[in-house]
Amino acid sequence: MEKVTINSTQTNRFGGTPLETTSIFGPLTDLIGTWVGTKGWNLVAVPNQNGGFTLIVAPYTETLTITPLSTPTPNRGEKIIQQVPTLMYHLSIHDSQTGSLMHAENGTWLLVPNCPSDFSIARLASIPHGDSLLALGTTSVTEGPPVIPEIDTLPISGPATPDGYTEVYIEPGPPGFYKRNPNIVLIEDIKGQEIISTTNLFVSTANQGGINNIPFVTQNANTTKFEANFWIETVVNPQTGATYLQLQYSQTTILEFLPQFGNPGQLIQWPHVNINTLVKQ
Repeated sequence: MEKVTINSTQTNRFGGTPLETTSIFGPLTDLIGTWVGTKGWNLVAVPNQNGGFTLIVAPYTETLTITPLSTPTPNRGEKIIQQVPTLMYHLSIHDSQTGSLMHAENGTWLLVPNCPSDFSIARLASIPHGDSLLALGTTSVTEGPPVIPEIDTLPISGPATPDGYTEVYIEPGPPGFYKRNPNIVLIEDIKGQEIISTTNLFVSTANQGGINNIPFVTQNANTTKFEANFWIETVVNPQTGATYLQLQYSQTTILEFLPQFGNPGQLIQWPHVNINTLVKQ
């Protein structure tokens, strides 16, 4: 397969000398490096061992490291060899208040040429809870800042949900966080910034992917769907005029536990949302 070659020029966040780079990774190229974010939020409902649920909302810090494999990964087909440019990543998330480890994850980002469907990228992830996922999707590049959509964290709990059952989602949350639509935080983080361009990476397990869980997770809080938007933004430093890279993401994982009210054959679907804004170091 003929390699995809991308030429790009990028200055570092401190306004250093631009470096010419050549990459086979296409729209994934700017993911390469180490990213640090201190504006993360985690919202998740979990079983409370008493037949109900507990809603957890916590701020977090994150370090995300993404490194490229030196050559594409070959998939040998009947007629061609698919050459897959591959990025390896590792992330660690710590609670901002206690410093304790909240989440760890290893995985890959793939550029998938010659795909039989309409998807051009894939993300694979392995999580110590006992989950692994494959999410495929698409990319786009636009001028200016991203268009960050609204999301709704309210669980799908059934047509006969008692009054007040999901009241905790409506009650005020921690200062600076919006329980019903956490993406407002991302919008406020970039308010006033001059963003020249945005690369959007969207992936979902609904796009011919899937999730596998260990039996305990399947039985107690089954993870059934995952989707994520990543926005790689080229931002102008107002002091120097140089540009730097910023990464924002919003991802939603659906957990299923407890019977729906008025529809006991289905489980309540609880959105688990993570958001953050990171800067490449």
